[in-house]
Amino acid sequence: MGGSERFLTDGWALTLSEPGAYAAPGDIPGTVETIAAPVPGTVASALRGADKFDAAYPTPLENLDAWYRLDLPGEAGAAVLRFAGLATVTEVYLNDMLILASESMFEAHDVRVTLTGSDRLAMCFRAIGPHLTRSGPRARWRPRMMRSQGLRLLRTTALGFMPGWCPDVVAVGPWRAISILRVDARPRDFAIRSTLGEDGTGVLTVSYAAESGTDNLRLVCDGRQAAFVLSDGRMNAQLVLPDVTRWWPRTHGEPVLHDVIVEDATGQEVIGRTGFRRIEVDRGADGNDFAIRVNGEAVFCRGAAWTNADIVSLPGGRADYAPWLELAAEAGMNMIRIPGIATYETPAFFKLCDELGIMVWQDLMFANFDYPANDEALLIHVKTEVEQLLAAISGSPSLAILCGGSEMFQQGAMMGLPERIFKGALATEILAGFCRDGRADVAYVDNSPSGGALPFFPNAGVAHYYGVGAYCRPLDDARRANVRFAAECLAFSNVPDAETLERHLPVPPSHNPRWKARVPRDAGTSWDFEDVRDHYLQALYGLEPARLRYEDPERYLAFSRAAPAEVMEATFAEWRRPGSSCHGALVWTLMDLLPGAGWGVIDATGRPKSTWHALKRAFRPVQVVLSDEGTNGLDVHVVNDSAVSRDMVVELACLRDGRQVVVSGSRTLTLDARQGLTLAATDLFGAFFDTTYAYRFGPPSHDVTVARLKDAASGGIIAEAFHFPLGRTPALHAVAIEASLVKGEDGGWVLQLSTDILAQSVSIGVDGFRVADNGFHLAPGTVKQVKLVPLTSADAQNRPSGSISALGSGHLTRF
Repeated sequence: MGGSERFLTDGWALTLSEPGAYAAPGDIPGTVETIAAPVPGTVASALRGADKFDAAYPTPLENLDAWYRLDLPGEAGAAVLRFAGLATVTEVYLNDMLILASESMFEAHDVRVTLTGSDRLAMCFRAIGPHLTRSGPRARWRPRMMRSQGLRLLRTTALGFMPGWCPDVVAVGPWRAISILRVDARPRDFAIRSTLGEDGTGVLTVSYAAESGTDNLRLVCDGRQAAFVLSDGRMNAQLVLPDVTRWWPRTHGEPVLHDVIVEDATGQEVIGRTGFRRIEVDRGADGNDFAIRVNGEAVFCRGAAWTNADIVSLPGGRADYAPWLELAAEAGMNMIRIPGIATYETPAFFKLCDELGIMVWQDLMFANFDYPANDEALLIHVKTEVEQLLAAISGSPSLAILCGGSEMFQQGAMMGLPERIFKGALATEILAGFCRDGRADVAYVDNSPSGGALPFFPNAGVAHYYGVGAYCRPLDDARRANVRFAAECLAFSNVPDAETLERHLPVPPSHNPRWKARVPRDAGTSWDFEDVRDHYLQALYGLEPARLRYEDPERYLAFSRAAPAEVMEATFAEWRRPGSSCHGALVWTLMDLLPGAGWGVIDATGRPKSTWHALKRAFRPVQVVLSDEGTNGLDVHVVNDSAVSRDMVVELACLRDGRQVVVSGSRTLTLDARQGLTLAATDLFGAFFDTTYAYRFGPPSHDVTVARLKDAASGGIIAEAFHFPLGRTPALHAVAIEASLVKGEDGGWVLQLSTDILAQSVSIGVDGFRVADNGFHLAPGTVKQVKLVPLTSADAQNRPSGSISALGSGHLTRF
């Protein structure tokens, strides 16, 4: 039903030169050094493949020309050369004739050519350094985080230009696929659009460019079909699907997808998959809320910000995305944000999110700068990139939010400029119009953050909330700030596990230059995000980080892994309780770009960190959390985000010395789908008890309160929560954990753990395996089962061995 497409992946030769050394490919002498260069790929990835590039100490690339050349023997006749993405100022030659000039990393190009059967394709990626120094309309503010102000005039990624945020790996080269298309007519690029009405009726529309209506094609979906008809140069077909099965984010239902099929006399072809859902933003009675509703239901959005699967190669394949997105899904994330400092990802990214039930918040690639909204040449590029992006993912149900960029409003406002200056037409009108034309079914946000009296105030609209975190506010600031929606939050220098450090960064923590080079920081500040983590280590445990670090580095790392994990769990517990003002929060960031203590909750090798495990617990669809309400006592909050009603039992117990039950109570309850419930602890106990130790009538009677949520039928534990009325340090105990290995129902290994006294932040290390839960608190009286996931098929054949420890305890259990 279309033509053939051959991807030009191999056989490319790369030559680097000084800027302008060669005006055309014919000027390149045959004696120059070349290296093999895979496509899609970047100059950095080609050099890395030749052992000539290290992302930790990157070779400067912005002041070099890069020539890619490929012979095309045997390719004769009319064809289309498709360039899916060229970074960034590029000239393309066929047999020394210029056939394309591109100035945007974010645009694709189709070029019609006639091949002779003995052709040479060449591309020159010109040094962008000179382009970064060119003058343009005067900027009204200049962001400190970017090392080149000229980025605002060039359509390329900010990755590589943010010291302290990411390595200086500059995107150069054919970062997206190049192919030859052989077609009888113009290639059919189908546009798929699906919408869902309030009455549950789905509407599927499919179209493609055509000069005539003779194809006799039919559209088929969900057991119904419709013929294509010609209108305004396009073939169009529409299906109305009453009561179609809906697509839901993974936390609130099933992400159901439907095959979209076209058929003619020769057979059928699946041209894509789509889902039917309705996305709305509820601004609340005061107009200051930001709550995302899916299919009419309020959804608490939780997840993280995406950076890149590999900053060196900037990959775009399903296999590149899958390890990261599958871990996001496993952690219970239902939203990923692609921020304006990154790159656009390929349709493969969105297809995975469609399948996994992960909504996507897509920033357009604008960040921090004062972009010239009246630069017509720039706007032509921007219009093309937005149209192409939205056309490529036209049927994707996971796309939930389109946003005009990151921190442009904030930068201007923090410089003291009035709203009429920083809140410009680019984001509020121009980009909004492009997005509305391309995906009217997706909500649009002017900028992230935005919506309050000032863009960065968290009590209205969309926030980048760092009160708890970078600004070192106490944990109760998460409530005081009255956050409505945090598109960024909770950035810490998150320490990887011991195995990653031993293999990739075997240096003393914190003050070694190699260690510190991997710790993120904001340009111009006297502190970094390790200082932020140390602040909360001291606040939670009363330890002096500097002294602990040089006296006992391993103990320092153990507390450093525990502290941000505890902060994240506590903050999301506050935000997820019924009655909270917050409707969603996305952690900064999902992954690291280099091995080390970066922002990522997953390290650069793909191994989850302690904070990933904490988020997995915090993001459970069916959850119990505790909140200290001071003299109002301890509240128990039960949340059921799932699509079905649940019969459950809530148990609450206060323990003295981590083991002796002082008072306890329970209640059986039925919680409807997507509902929450708040109970006072005294309602479970049946009488007053100073659970929060607020009244202080005598010495404290307990050091921890444990809430446990169980399935009423099976008795299985669904979730647990812990409250420390005296703080976490008095509840640290010398503990010996009992461990045994058993086979699970699926034939895999399961670690069974028990203790007779509370164990905080239990850490499990297993050679060749990843643990499904780590860093959890283990209360007496239960058996905790932890699934062990083999890292390779060879590891799956081995009996696991490793060690278990608890925070603050010197005892090590081996198995």
